Amino acid sequence: MGLPPRLGHPARHAGTIVAAVEDDSRFASLGRPRRVWAVGAIHAQPDRLDVIHHAIAQRFRPGDRLVYLGNMIGFGDRVVETIDRLLAFRIALLAMPGMIASDIVYLRGQQEEMWQKLQQLHFAPDPRAVLDWMLRQGVAPTLAAYGGNLEAGMAAARGGAVMLGRWTRELRQSMAAHPGHEALFNALRRAAYTGGQVGSPIGSPAGDGADDGTPGAGNRDGSLLLVSAGIDPRRPLTGQGDAFWWGGGAFARLDRPYGGFRRLVRGHNPLWSPEDPSVDVGPVTVTLDGGCGRGGHLVCACFDSFGEMLDLFQV
Repeated sequence: MGLPPRLGHPARHAGTIVAAVEDDSRFASLGRPRRVWAVGAIHAQPDRLDVIHHAIAQRFRPGDRLVYLGNMIGFGDRVVETIDRLLAFRIALLAMPGMIASDIVYLRGQQEEMWQKLQQLHFAPDPRAVLDWMLRQGVAPTLAAYGGNLEAGMAAARGGAVMLGRWTRELRQSMAAHPGHEALFNALRRAAYTGGQVGSPIGSPAGDGADDGTPGAGNRDGSLLLVSAGIDPRRPLTGQGDAFWWGGGAFARLDRPYGGFRRLVRGHNPLWSPEDPSVDVGPVTVTLDGGCGRGGHLVCACFDSFGEMLDLFQV
């Protein structure tokens, strides 16, 4: 797949862009829940999502948490319906006694990252190359779902920043016309974890006080770490950058805990293929990518707050 082309940084071009948010707004602390339900990459398949939601609804109890592991959109063309289903299920769960908004978490995946960057395409040094690359990675159905015209986008990329800015503004306006969609995308987190307050830096590779760089020696409050695609085990959690959604190669090779987290769960394998369905449970890592949206299944698993898997089903 390769890493994305350089997009530039909006803060360098617009003084009104707010500075980077604090760590506690980028990561979701799940506390010590009774159970955590984790849903793998959906890729805009609302019918499969409906079945998963029905199964969760029959089992879900106050004290549980629900985490969508990114890549909710992309590849599939029913993007709007998928986001509407996510919002509707959120409303249904929050109607349960004892539920609060932070009990439901949405992680940023590759597709959500590309959709956000697509709306900032006018900041890219080479917007045509970036747009072409994104199209090869599955963003075209999302673009079409929110009223984006590919030919107009390519023409705008050739026409310069003003013309391109007008095109991206129309994309944002189209998304905002769907109630709740903009708010959901703005609420995406980089990772979620159980346990107490993670120390500083979050999830340091060497966390027993010894700066030996050993993954898993870390703070012992964290038990379960949920990400979209992977991590770089050489870096602390706050230093992962886009490894959360573009990384993945090192994830499958982890053979011991990282940063005190005894179990790491991801919902997307960037190297997925039909020959390697990527529903994998190892001693430390779990991959919940059944190839949904690419001819495979949507996967959901349930864990206790210490990372022990309690249930696994797919549709």
